[in-house]
Amino acid sequence: NKKEREERKEREREREILRRSFFFVGCSSLLTLSPYVSSSSRNMGAGGRMPVPTSSKKSETDTIKRVPCEKPPFSVGDLKKAIPPHCFKRSIPRSFSYLFSDIIIASCFYYVATNYFSLLPQPLSYLAWPLYWACQGCVLTGVWVIAHECGHHAFSDYQWLDDTVGLIFHSFLLVPYFSWKYSHRRHHSNTGSLERDEVFVPKQKSAIKWYGKYLNNPLGRIMMLTVQFVLGWPLYLAFNVSGRPYDGFACHFFPNAPIYNDRERLQIYLSDAGILAVCFGLYRYAAAQGMASMICLYGVPLLIVNAFLVLITYLQHTHPSLPHYDSSEWDWLRGALATVDRDYGILNKVFHNITDTHVAHHLFSTMPHYNAMEATKAIKPILGDYYQFDGTPWYVAMYREAKECIYVEPDREGDKKGVYWYNNKL
Repeated sequence: NKKEREERKEREREREILRRSFFFVGCSSLLTLSPYVSSSSRNMGAGGRMPVPTSSKKSETDTIKRVPCEKPPFSVGDLKKAIPPHCFKRSIPRSFSYLFSDIIIASCFYYVATNYFSLLPQPLSYLAWPLYWACQGCVLTGVWVIAHECGHHAFSDYQWLDDTVGLIFHSFLLVPYFSWKYSHRRHHSNTGSLERDEVFVPKQKSAIKWYGKYLNNPLGRIMMLTVQFVLGWPLYLAFNVSGRPYDGFACHFFPNAPIYNDRERLQIYLSDAGILAVCFGLYRYAAAQGMASMICLYGVPLLIVNAFLVLITYLQHTHPSLPHYDSSEWDWLRGALATVDRDYGILNKVFHNITDTHVAHHLFSTMPHYNAMEATKAIKPILGDYYQFDGTPWYVAMYREAKECIYVEPDREGDKKGVYWYNNKL
């Protein structure tokens, strides 16, 4: 027993020596690290949370920073080589799968509205109809995007199939398919050109009307945006409002309009025939079911489609960081890069990513939409600062651009006389 007691005491002494050793080692470590500890403690917030580095989130200043306007150090061929070859392949089954899924969803919305909304008590019907309008408008915007793909020959390898699908579904949405196809193609050929671009061509300060300064306030901007989103699309189709100036009556429904050449005029008649056929069908539906039913089920969703088309196009080509060029500086590649990708949240998928892959779309417009995300990811490292993405919510961005992008003026900071930037000083 005496021997066991001595062994226990010896083990306790050893443990005490170890504890003291650990204590002195810990103290010396704290003294050694004290400069770092005191420095980090000054940067720690409440509860010991380290602040998020500012570089991890793109600031407003970074978003508004002007993109380069010099000729880029890469070519279209360099960008194409960076994209996997399968991204350029068009698949008929896959293209139709997106179209059919949109049709099925839109048909389900229509079925629910026509069969069950009348059974709802009065207060609920006031909520059901706006919900239907918003959902149906978004889905039909997706249908519009697929018909737009047909106009770019991005739906299939067969031009006749693309034109057939595009004519049917654009006509259903009261869009003259061939008329818009040709004017939109010219937009892609002349993006960013102050003289030849087709749509959302910015004005120079000298062209601002006398009443412009009276609308340069919050109420005036809201009024202008409302008119733009409600009437902008039909006014553009009918009277070329916000489009390139032409000598003569520039109307998408007029076969002899200066927008088109002689080879294209016959197809303009075909576009008009498609619109008239749909209008006749709507007339017969209104006669049978009532005008109110036609407006609620088709008219209001169509207004939402038109508003989204104007909004999407407006935000893709209007941004404080984007340049425009006159004929002395413009070239196709720099013009195609004078666009911006936007983030619409879940609507990116509903709109088949036309919103957040627009830069890639302008560079390779025959690429199907379902490969555009992969292509965008592949070319971003090459584009570098020439690629612009703005994640500002669309409802914030549309007001900001209406405030900041009133007119364009020549570059004052560099020696590029043919480069123009947005300004808002009236």
